Amino acid sequence: MSDKTYIKGRGAQLNTANPYDATYLEKTHIEGIDIFEKPQKIKTQIIYDYPKKLINKVTSPDVGMEYSVNPYQGCEHGCAYCYARNAHHYWGFSAGLDFETKIIVKPTAPNLLRNELAAKSWKPRPIVLSGNTDCYQPLEKKFELTRKLLQVMLECKHPVSIISKNALILRDLDIIKELAKDKLIHVAISLTTLNESLRSVLEPRTATAKQRLHTIKKLSETGVPVTVMTAPIIPGINDFELPQLLKAASENGAVAAGFTMVRLNGVLPIIFENWIRTHFPDRADKVLNKIKSVHGGSLNDSQFGRRMRGEGPIAEQIRQLFSIYKNKYFKDKTASPYNLNLFRRPNKNGQLSLL
Repeated sequence: MSDKTYIKGRGAQLNTANPYDATYLEKTHIEGIDIFEKPQKIKTQIIYDYPKKLINKVTSPDVGMEYSVNPYQGCEHGCAYCYARNAHHYWGFSAGLDFETKIIVKPTAPNLLRNELAAKSWKPRPIVLSGNTDCYQPLEKKFELTRKLLQVMLECKHPVSIISKNALILRDLDIIKELAKDKLIHVAISLTTLNESLRSVLEPRTATAKQRLHTIKKLSETGVPVTVMTAPIIPGINDFELPQLLKAASENGAVAAGFTMVRLNGVLPIIFENWIRTHFPDRADKVLNKIKSVHGGSLNDSQFGRRMRGEGPIAEQIRQLFSIYKNKYFKDKTASPYNLNLFRRPNKNGQLSLL
């Protein structure tokens, strides 16, 4: 891909077809060879959504969460591997550039959360922010929906978990600190690489590794149990960094660690292959073949339980490497459990009542 057509700051360099659309537009040479001409800058477009329900019951048995809340759909972070890209199809958009340039914002999310927590049928269980896209992506600086959601959680003394790769979470340290005092919050920080050159193209609009480690340290000092998620592990790209990633996270206060294998579901094989042939053409075939080897010959595996870790010799080597260094750096560390006994159900008028 030439410098003239490469879009800096974007993980995807093309819009893949939406499988739910009957027709789609494609630009080709007269000879029939696909080309992808795009402007150098694509502004982020905001689409407002006003759903009737916010809390999502998670039915997948291998993602480690029961309930999630997503104040945003789509993500400006633009991670080339992101599994959530395919969800953009349901909004009528592409999983490619659309996913990181057309962001759905839910302005009524805090009120919806309050109303759903007020329901007599609701029982306090940890709610994850966000199960799909990053709740601290760049637009959060403007809309502050995540901050407002955390304020509702604090008012109601409700347990919450946050997954992010953005240092913007430190803006809300005042609320997070109060939640931590009552053991109502856990945070997972994704740490994919310590190589800034790789991070800048793999996860172009995310915080640097240095910022993420600083975030882990500040949160830990506040009393927040922090898990480092070395995810996704991409064989031939960042798998060899596992020891350094776990060591750095532990030294900055993380008390737990996890990993997942890269899994290119839906149209992600098109986006990721375009990405790796653009940035690492010399090892593209080798990396793609390694990914296939951990997923039974395919770039994707949808089998619950197996899809996150993979199988085969390469997957086993990565599991062993992770296990050895997790045991070395996290052996005597534990995360305190949530306190589920403090919940105060909100009334319709905004006041609180005891459970």
